Amino acid sequence: MIMDPRVEGIRTMLCNVRTIIPVVSGKGGVGKSLISTTMALLFSKRGVKVGLLDLDFHGACDHIILGANIEKFPEEDKGVIPPEVHGIKFMTIVYYSKEMPVPLRGEEITDAIVELLAITRWGDLDVLVIDMPPGLGDTFLDTIKLFERGKYVIVTTTSPLSVSVVKRLVTVLKEQNLEILGLVENMREESANKIAKLLAEDLGINYLGSIGYYPEVDSLLGYPDKILSSRFANDLSKIIEKIRVEECFTM
Repeated sequence: MIMDPRVEGIRTMLCNVRTIIPVVSGKGGVGKSLISTTMALLFSKRGVKVGLLDLDFHGACDHIILGANIEKFPEEDKGVIPPEVHGIKFMTIVYYSKEMPVPLRGEEITDAIVELLAITRWGDLDVLVIDMPPGLGDTFLDTIKLFERGKYVIVTTTSPLSVSVVKRLVTVLKEQNLEILGLVENMREESANKIAKLLAEDLGINYLGSIGYYPEVDSLLGYPDKILSSRFANDLSKIIEKIRVEECFTM
């Protein structure tokens, strides 16, 4: 990505955010968005000042999980102020695109991400959870350079395809000297083996834990209170404890 004066503006907008947690996956379909959104809900429930940013432009769905009203544009005052949804400062491109497809590709997506970050005023936050673009393409590679102090959470399933991509993802993050909090195994079935845990050990990263396969979660989307009382949220809550977020807040 070429030098862009907006990058310095992004640093200014994020200067009062104590901890940035980008949630990443090497491929789509592993539950990254649900984990990102539920993580933010759990932080908010604990009294943490939290923000949620959906950067999965082509597959944006955090607003659906939250049941957020996207009909009104966010307020503007020397930048865009993220609306508060269930105690979370929430920002998504969908406020502007509504439910229409985002006709962007390649560098255009990167440019849109940079612009969104440069104009969003987060204010004082303990944690900003970022639902990152999936995959390992140019958009992802450009975006991680904007979050040099991010503490990355990697989401995977035990699918051989997902495991294979995680290895490449970890290599990319380490090459950029980015901090990895650890690996989360999603949609784990009771009969599953320990492949994700062994993978984390092999890659030299923390295995944060697993979330079971709970088909009923789909019926809870749009109802945050029900999500918070679900088995899915209970499993994720245990993982957040392992992150020891109090330490994450220390800059």
